[in-house]
Amino acid sequence: METNTTTLAEYLFARLHQLGVDSIFGLPGDYNLQLLDYVAPSRLHWIGNCNELNAGYAADGYSRIKGIGALVTTFGVGELSAVNAIAGAYAERAPVVHIVGTPVRQSQESRSLIHHTFNDGEYERFDRMQEHITVTQAILTDHRSAPAEIDRVLQQCLLHSRPVRIAIPLDMVSLHVPKMLLQTKISIPLATRQPKIEEKALKVVLDRIYSAKKPIILVDGEIRSARIMDEVDHIVKSTEWPTFTSGYGKGLIDESLPNVYGVFTPQLKEFVDSSDLVLCFGPHFSNTNTFIFQTVPKEEITIAINATSVQIGSEILRDLPANDFLPQLIGHLEMDKITKYDPKLVHPKSVEPPAVSDSDLVTQAGGFWHRISSFFREGDIVLAETGTAAYGANEFRLPPKTRLFKAVTWLSIGYMLPATLGASLAQHDLIGRSDYHNLLEARTILFIGDGSFQLTAQELATIIHRKLDVIIFLINNDGYTIERCIHGRDAAYNDITPWRYLKGPEFFGAPSEGQYAAHTWEVRTWGDLDKALTDERMLNGKGVRMVEVFMEKLDAPSPLDRVLDLQILREKAETIPA
Repeated sequence: METNTTTLAEYLFARLHQLGVDSIFGLPGDYNLQLLDYVAPSRLHWIGNCNELNAGYAADGYSRIKGIGALVTTFGVGELSAVNAIAGAYAERAPVVHIVGTPVRQSQESRSLIHHTFNDGEYERFDRMQEHITVTQAILTDHRSAPAEIDRVLQQCLLHSRPVRIAIPLDMVSLHVPKMLLQTKISIPLATRQPKIEEKALKVVLDRIYSAKKPIILVDGEIRSARIMDEVDHIVKSTEWPTFTSGYGKGLIDESLPNVYGVFTPQLKEFVDSSDLVLCFGPHFSNTNTFIFQTVPKEEITIAINATSVQIGSEILRDLPANDFLPQLIGHLEMDKITKYDPKLVHPKSVEPPAVSDSDLVTQAGGFWHRISSFFREGDIVLAETGTAAYGANEFRLPPKTRLFKAVTWLSIGYMLPATLGASLAQHDLIGRSDYHNLLEARTILFIGDGSFQLTAQELATIIHRKLDVIIFLINNDGYTIERCIHGRDAAYNDITPWRYLKGPEFFGAPSEGQYAAHTWEVRTWGDLDKALTDERMLNGKGVRMVEVFMEKLDAPSPLDRVLDLQILREKAETIPA
């Protein structure tokens, strides 16, 4: 007989599945074990991570492809291990649901001195710690209100595209709650029309668009969290205006379009400043996303479309959700009134890398990032870790339907390897739902430095265990090159223990034979790189493929090379006698 109730745990996991979550990350602990019993019956795949920090990073990477991710940890020791990842998701607007299994209500109410606490009976400290890095929280204590509380929190996660926390006491996991709310889907609330504000914004924006003689478009990374990627794509294509992205926005629009000129770098500042209109979508003007504020466009010529507001110069018009305002703007746009012009810029596609010999050592100046772009395919997900990889990724030429994630603002090194696990699983889950660009297979490609790899290397084991098609380019530049560029180029604190990195897949359990056998390549010269990239096992293989690319420890891409030059000049000045 069908019942009209379900357990609280099943209700939560059913809600996540409705929102598109197929894989959930985390680590078992004594206060969440019973909760985990309900994962598989809810049609979710449990992905056990090597630690909670990695689980948080993986859930973040998953959310950036699927639109929402989730992890489960035990309270106290488990959730605090994940806090850094949750904070990063908050900073860069990744919608992650952090589910925490907590002690039974009797223990909390009686202030029992139990393990995983500070042994002082104070349980709410953990709740308060996460208040600062989640957009909202639910601490479930009553089964009658619990379903509605879960729905409220999940809606806020979607609405703000930021992490949330749900705490479930052990004794509430199996309590029965009504099923009926599951019949109504959770969605982002529709915007209520604000006629006066909308009319003013539309008039001013349209007037500026029609009067502009030399306009440009700047696409930044928060178009993803604002859910306006399709609208921005339409505007870029239909206006044909010169378009640039930030590093954060790279890969969110089609770079093969003739009017898309790549990342806005300081070298393009003069051109951008000479325009009379910068139509900026999803601005995220952190120092590391703007080359230390060098690529923030001038306020007086900028119209910024934010998640919930439109900023015209210094005036901010609020209560205009971008995913509601932009369709209105597109509907009112008269294309015959728009200026189209030739910016006389060199398109990145027409630039060839420097000539090199097969026997030459691989270098940044030799065009490593440019050359490797030919390896990318439609549908690839490309990730670039903090450091030389993140800056080098600005030079990628990406095919259509290729997504790039790079370190932007939080910059917690080691993030990208677990995030690769999450992104690859999201890719795999979307393919399983027949919802991935009509592709039946795709790859996830990671670029990571040796220093960053050492922080979260153990998650390679999970990638291997899940039989994911992941390619890793490990940049071995003998330590923390980005830190050497900033300060202490010869300092011991920027050195790391040298590992035999290509032994990693074997150590972490990759098979040596069969379809998912791991394959590795050592690259020192351009000839080595060409052999690796054209190897049939690399091109059409399955499972983990790992390439160790050796570079000199002070070999850095722009603008890190100039930062290094300034450090050297300072050192010389300090040695000159007064």
